[in-house]
Amino acid sequence: MENALRALADPNRRTLVESLAHGSMTAGQLAAQLPIARPGVSRHLRVLREAGLVEVRADAQRRVYSLRAEPLAEVDEWLGRYRALWERRLDALHTEIERGTRNRTHERRSTR
Repeated sequence: MENALRALADPNRRTLVESLAHGSMTAGQLAAQLPIARPGVSRHLRVLREAGLVEVRADAQRRVYSLRAEPLAEVDEWLGRYRALWERRLDALHTEIERGTRNRTHERRSTR
């Protein structure tokens, strides 16, 4: 998981992962997603491959990349521990907003 998080820390690599979430793509198609030179894209793809986030297969002279779900599932599982905390805080915020809305409505009605 540590390698996956390090790889995902870079915004260019996140863009590549997001692109691959829609399906397999060639190296050329992925390179078109980023405003950097092709060698830079190749380096980013290598980091993603070494982190286990993508796999590559040869198709004639093209290299086709696919997303691997397993490392992302590990990250999601780890984040799940914190998701409950976020959800409780968001639920509390929602409750306070609703309470404030009811109070303002009640105040308006009582001043009429």
